[in-house]
Amino acid sequence: MDFAFSDEQEMIRASAEGFLADVSDCAAVRVAMVSEPGYDPALWQRLCSEMQWPAIHIPEAFGGLGLGFVELSILLEQMGRRLFCSPFFATACMATPALLLGANAVQQHRWLPRIAAGNATATLAFTSGNGWAAEHVQVTVQAEGCGYVLDGTLTHVLDGHQADLLIIAARAPGSTGEVGISLFAVEATRPGITRHMLPTMDQTRRQARIELDHLYLDADCLLGNLGDGWPLLDQVLQLACIALAVEQTGGAQQALELSVAYMQERQQFGRAIASFQALKHRAADMMVQVECARSASYYAACVAQEVLDPHGDPQVAEQLPLAAALAKAQCSESFFHCAAESIQLHGGVGFTWEYDPHLYFKRARASESFLGLPAWHRERIAMQILGAQP
Repeated sequence: MDFAFSDEQEMIRASAEGFLADVSDCAAVRVAMVSEPGYDPALWQRLCSEMQWPAIHIPEAFGGLGLGFVELSILLEQMGRRLFCSPFFATACMATPALLLGANAVQQHRWLPRIAAGNATATLAFTSGNGWAAEHVQVTVQAEGCGYVLDGTLTHVLDGHQADLLIIAARAPGSTGEVGISLFAVEATRPGITRHMLPTMDQTRRQARIELDHLYLDADCLLGNLGDGWPLLDQVLQLACIALAVEQTGGAQQALELSVAYMQERQQFGRAIASFQALKHRAADMMVQVECARSASYYAACVAQEVLDPHGDPQVAEQLPLAAALAKAQCSESFFHCAAESIQLHGGVGFTWEYDPHLYFKRARASESFLGLPAWHRERIAMQILGAQP
């Protein structure tokens, strides 16, 4: 694998960096995160129409740009640096892969052009508790007439309070584990759906609770085959972990840059505190963490690209579970380490509202637990390695 950006990828990175520096500075983030939708709708439309970012990895046949997961990751890293408030992650990194990998041609033509054009946002709703494994899919589905009826409550749904499309996971009554799970593409305005926005520690990213009360769905809402949805859902969650890992890498990078900039300005004993050897060591440790996160996340992004590419290398694609778990574990810890160190290096003002490190600390803690803590992913790595041994 070549970890160096191509000229085109470098242009994407530079464009994203410049654009987000203008529209998502600390003042814009603070305004967006306390607004009712949690982001700036006008900016979102500009992002879709001018930058065409939601379309970046959607095939050209559906109105997208036809690029890959690495290009998507380049955008995510810059969004993570700026704590960009938008429904981009839920739409592009959770719902869109589910449609690309599991929807039939009719379903793809119905939804992907709307997502690419910015006319619809989407999200994935699957867990009913505080976990991320198959057993936490607790919404039930039963056949009724020519369709299906869903009942239950979904939690931790990113941007679920106002998404236009919900990719919902449900299981057959009495089934357990990975058996009996199905996925459905559902218009969020259907009768039987009640959505509640939840207060969260990280104000820059909204979550929702969704209640399903005898929600009737037509047969054409089903993605794939009834009861065989876990392999698809598992793969989508692995791709989401990689996307989140790349975003965490950007957050860790910005936490380091904020700290270094403050240390160069802060004077103590007649000189900048950046000249103190002990603080240099701590900044150097942060940089090591950032580089470890970047290596792990972009390696995983290269693997993810092979998964989404219809002509991708199947041997590389088989590494997805291991690469996703590795990236999520490493990047979660790297981001949290850098965010915590940033507060310490800022001294007493680091956790005050006027300074930005507390925003990165809250995002680091929230994203560390979202889609699984590092220890949980390390356990998955161990199980995969042990399972691969003869």
